[in-house]
Amino acid sequence: MRNLKRVLFVLFILLLILMILAFVLENQQSVSLLFLGWAGPQLPVSLTLVLALLVGMVIGPVLGWFLGCTSRASRKLTALR
Repeated sequence: MRNLKRVLFVLFILLLILMILAFVLENQQSVSLLFLGWAGPQLPVSLTLVLALLVGMVIGPVLGWFLGCTSRASRKLTALR
Protein backbone atom coordinates (compact mmCIF):
# COMPACT_ATOMS: atom_id res chain seq x y z
CA MET A 1 0.00 0.00 0.00
CA ARG A 2 2.83 2.36 0.84
CA ASN A 3 4.54 1.68 -2.50
CA LEU A 4 1.26 2.28 -4.36
CA LYS A 5 0.91 5.70 -2.74
CA ARG A 6 4.48 6.52 -3.65
CA VAL A 7 3.99 5.43 -7.28
CA LEU A 8 0.74 7.42 -7.57
CA PHE A 9 2.46 10.47 -6.10
CA VAL A 10 5.35 10.21 -8.57
CA LEU A 11 2.90 9.77 -11.47
CA PHE A 12 0.95 12.83 -10.32
CA ILE A 13 4.14 14.93 -10.13
CA LEU A 14 5.24 13.74 -13.60
CA LEU A 15 1.82 14.56 -15.05
CA LEU A 16 1.95 18.01 -13.46
CA ILE A 17 5.44 18.63 -14.89
CA LEU A 18 4.27 17.53 -18.36
CA MET A 19 1.27 19.86 -18.18
CA ILE A 20 3.45 22.80 -17.15
CA LEU A 21 5.94 22.02 -19.92
CA ALA A 22 3.15 21.84 -22.51
CA PHE A 23 1.74 25.17 -21.26
CA VAL A 24 5.13 26.86 -21.50
CA LEU A 25 5.85 25.47 -24.97
CA GLU A 26 2.42 26.45 -26.32
CA ASN A 27 2.52 30.03 -25.00
CA GLN A 28 5.70 31.54 -26.42
CA GLN A 29 4.11 34.68 -27.89
CA SER A 30 5.72 37.83 -26.52
CA VAL A 31 3.57 40.37 -24.72
CA SER A 32 4.25 43.64 -22.99
CA LEU A 33 2.06 44.64 -20.06
CA LEU A 34 1.02 48.26 -19.61
CA PHE A 35 0.09 49.32 -16.06
CA LEU A 36 -0.44 52.94 -14.97
CA GLY A 37 1.63 54.23 -17.87
CA TRP A 38 4.52 51.89 -17.18
CA ALA A 39 5.26 49.40 -19.96
CA GLY A 40 6.93 46.17 -18.96
CA PRO A 41 9.51 44.30 -21.04
CA GLN A 42 8.52 41.91 -23.83
CA LEU A 43 8.14 38.51 -22.16
CA PRO A 44 6.48 35.27 -23.24
CA VAL A 45 2.89 34.82 -22.07
CA SER A 46 3.81 31.74 -20.05
CA LEU A 47 6.54 33.57 -18.15
CA THR A 48 4.20 36.49 -17.45
CA LEU A 49 1.57 34.14 -16.02
CA VAL A 50 4.09 32.19 -13.95
CA LEU A 51 5.49 35.44 -12.51
CA ALA A 52 1.96 36.63 -11.68
CA LEU A 53 1.29 33.29 -9.95
CA LEU A 54 4.49 33.54 -7.90
CA VAL A 55 3.78 37.15 -6.90
CA GLY A 56 0.29 36.11 -5.80
CA MET A 57 1.71 33.20 -3.83
CA VAL A 58 3.94 35.65 -1.94
CA ILE A 59 1.40 38.45 -1.46
CA GLY A 60 -1.42 36.17 -0.25
CA PRO A 61 0.34 34.75 2.84
CA VAL A 62 1.88 38.15 3.66
CA LEU A 63 -1.58 39.77 3.65
CA GLY A 64 -2.98 36.90 5.70
CA TRP A 65 -0.22 37.27 8.25
CA PHE A 66 -0.68 41.06 8.40
CA LEU A 67 -4.45 40.82 8.81
CA GLY A 68 -4.01 38.12 11.44
CA CYS A 69 -1.62 40.32 13.39
CA THR A 70 -3.96 43.31 13.28
CA SER A 71 -6.95 41.23 14.39
CA ARG A 72 -4.95 39.73 17.27
CA ALA A 73 -3.81 43.21 18.31
CA SER A 74 -7.39 44.52 18.27
CA ARG A 75 -8.54 41.52 20.35
CA LYS A 76 -5.80 42.23 22.89
CA LEU A 77 -6.86 45.89 23.12
CA THR A 78 -10.49 44.87 23.56
CA ALA A 79 -9.55 42.37 26.29
CA LEU A 80 -7.53 45.01 28.19
CA ARG A 81 -10.45 47.44 28.38
